[in-house]
Amino acid sequence: MTSADSSQNPVAEAVAEAVAWSLDANPVWATTMGSDDPAHTMSLGDLTADGLERRAARAAAHLAALDELADAECPFPDAVDRDLLRAQLRKTGIQAERRTWQRDPAEYVAAALYSIYLPFEHRTRSEARLVEESLAKLKLVPDALAACRANLDPGIAPRLLVDRALGQARTGRTFFTKTLPALVQDEGLRSQLAEAAEPAAAAFDELAVFLADFAERCEGDWRLGEAYYSRLLQDVELLGYGAAELHRRGRAAWDALDAEMRELAARIPGGSADWRATMETLCQDVPPTEEAMLAEYTAETERARRFAADADLVSFAPGEECRVHPSPEFLRPILSVASYSRPPALTSSRTGTFNVPFTPAGSSPEAVRGRLATNSRVSMPTIAVHEGYPGHHWHLSWLAEQGRLVRSAFTTPYFVEGWGLYVETAMREQGYFADPRHELGHLDARIFRAARIVVDTALHTGEMSIKEAEAFMASKATLSPQTAEGEVNRYCAWPTQAPSYLTGCLEIEAIRADYLRAGKGTLKQFHDTIAGSGGLPLGLARRVALR
Repeated sequence: MTSADSSQNPVAEAVAEAVAWSLDANPVWATTMGSDDPAHTMSLGDLTADGLERRAARAAAHLAALDELADAECPFPDAVDRDLLRAQLRKTGIQAERRTWQRDPAEYVAAALYSIYLPFEHRTRSEARLVEESLAKLKLVPDALAACRANLDPGIAPRLLVDRALGQARTGRTFFTKTLPALVQDEGLRSQLAEAAEPAAAAFDELAVFLADFAERCEGDWRLGEAYYSRLLQDVELLGYGAAELHRRGRAAWDALDAEMRELAARIPGGSADWRATMETLCQDVPPTEEAMLAEYTAETERARRFAADADLVSFAPGEECRVHPSPEFLRPILSVASYSRPPALTSSRTGTFNVPFTPAGSSPEAVRGRLATNSRVSMPTIAVHEGYPGHHWHLSWLAEQGRLVRSAFTTPYFVEGWGLYVETAMREQGYFADPRHELGHLDARIFRAARIVVDTALHTGEMSIKEAEAFMASKATLSPQTAEGEVNRYCAWPTQAPSYLTGCLEIEAIRADYLRAGKGTLKQFHDTIAGSGGLPLGLARRVALR
């Protein structure tokens, strides 16, 4: 699983045991990773309070076992696996300390939706098998959502998180009764799914009513706090600094990019040193509809792949494919930007999905226009690079090809998202953004990530209110008010994730400079090596690249 023979050393054995336990204890995660074990694919896991407490205790025990082997001699790849798992289990411990399962109903909503949807997106098993698994899980949805209602504690649950989950819960009926059956081609199997969907749909209706009332009683604070924030940076991401230093770096990066963009915007025909005004003008050039946006993203993704291949920037996994699809309905209320669904790590599939950010059903024309403006033609090239080639899709399909399960299954956003932004810069260096308007669009994406660092750290340390954060994002990055609102709402619910993009990018750029300076290989060899090593905490990524 993690080495040629895990019995040859205690480190490899402990890693293999921890990975096997993680899959069994988290069947929804195992299913999204592509497991075909019925114990995973037909289960939502034990979501009761006792079950979640037992899971946290076992995670702590595995961490303790790996910590005892922290200085054990073993082959270098096994040592990296060990330290990767230790970082991931420390994150699990922090979540247990904060009692996430009592704070956030999304833990339960996502389990029901993702575990049923993603296998159909991946399609690594027959349609009949997928329907059989879905029928089994549909029966479990009411109990899973009942556990949600029983476990939530109004004393620590923040209303913001409850409202986010409420938006998703309200998509449940449509997903189960319409979207899910439509994914099945066989008429008989489709009818079976449609007939079995009502109890799950009704459970989501019931949860929505509950959450709407529960939200009124919530007293919890969504802010993470500086101590927890710094622990996640230092103990999980293995960065050498905490929240305060990260905030300072975000401010400095924003100032440097601001100066660079002023100079570039002044050189664009019709532009000026006011790069925001220039971008606002350029952002008016948008696809006429969301369907047209999808078609243009498809074409741009194909162009990015050809360029990366012609420039010989990376090697490609055999059989890889990046599909470009509208985002699933249940993601639309909570995610206003493009996203990516990776190939399932436990399978031979190298197919991933670039989710184009459609608006929720029934959105106002103004909301649709705002979404199109955020995905204007000036920004499409850099977004397609980030999500597709040689960004997330290339990275995660190439990583899966390396055959080291623990590295493919356990990743950190500080590398994965840092890689996505890093390759935008690498493609710029190779001349991909030949049109200065597209180059400005790339820098706009980068300064947007600098603004995220400033806002996320300030929000969670109590230095900025939600309204102040929305105003900052709308004025310091070219976001529509609606998109800025959606972005800030996500930062509140997902602390430390938003800064991962530029933070990881800057760290990868520093590792690259040291790699090339030391004469360890070519640019392509650097890309293949560091991205093929995993989505590692950045301290580990440095060790792999420079050892």
